[in-house]
Amino acid sequence: MKVLHTIRDTPPNPTGLCALSINNENCYLAYPGSAIIGEVQVFDTINLRAANMIPAHDSPLAALAFDPSGSKLATASEKGTVIRVFSIPEGQKIFEFRRGVKRCVSICSLAFSADGMFLCASSNTETVHIFKLETVKEKPQEEPTTWTGYFGKVLMASTNYLPSQVTEMFNQGRAFATVRLPFCGHKNICALAIIQKIPRLLVAAADGYLYLYNLDPQEGGECTLMKQHKLDGSIESSNEILEPTAHDRPLVTQTYSAAVAKGTYVPSSPTRHGYSEDQGAAGGVNLEDDINALRLDEENEHPPMILQTD
Repeated sequence: MKVLHTIRDTPPNPTGLCALSINNENCYLAYPGSAIIGEVQVFDTINLRAANMIPAHDSPLAALAFDPSGSKLATASEKGTVIRVFSIPEGQKIFEFRRGVKRCVSICSLAFSADGMFLCASSNTETVHIFKLETVKEKPQEEPTTWTGYFGKVLMASTNYLPSQVTEMFNQGRAFATVRLPFCGHKNICALAIIQKIPRLLVAAADGYLYLYNLDPQEGGECTLMKQHKLDGSIESSNEILEPTAHDRPLVTQTYSAAVAKGTYVPSSPTRHGYSEDQGAAGGVNLEDDINALRLDEENEHPPMILQTD
């Protein structure tokens, strides 16, 4: 191996924060451009030249993540209250999400789903936020007919006279789905994956466990803890998140079962294959299958994972 290029004059980066796109055509490296403010330097690793500098946040950067296509970059600052998504290499802000208002947190990780439609953010708190990257079509304005409608119209009109920080809060998106972890304060890393044909959120934490949650791609809301595994490979009798009387059937989340009862659960996009009414509601397995059929080490699942012990 030989050195092809050296990026010089980089600011102090004690945590080694950077992100590399895995796409062969859009292969970029993102790293902090300042130790004082949240500047992102984007480097073109194919042509070996600087591509852009993005003024992402007022505070120093805490997390960076590319989507699988390499066309989007998610950023978070040390305050951890706002998550922004920029187009690459143009550097245009295309999404802005508010993670919280009351407190500043330390963002542990950002991760996109394989189709780039969802973005999850974990922190040192007990909550993981999942955001949906979709552009809401503006509906033609209708004249309000109730006093609440008039009040809402006046409120939105007043935002033109408010400080820009307040106006931005009205335009920032909120979490599509959330996860309540059984701990807080532990470092962790999150990922979104398709396992047994339905989307799951995986959280690996410093407490030694891998947590697996169901994600309803249509309704969102509170995600259901489905299973947990010890990362050292040892077996615990309590690693099944099931009631004693439910071992003969798979877990079913309330939102999934409600959708099946209504008969309205259909995929919103052809790219999200496998979300059928019977399999999506049943956690991706047939009713006669045992819950232990859930495996993360199958070759046809994403991502593969094998627990090894000495």
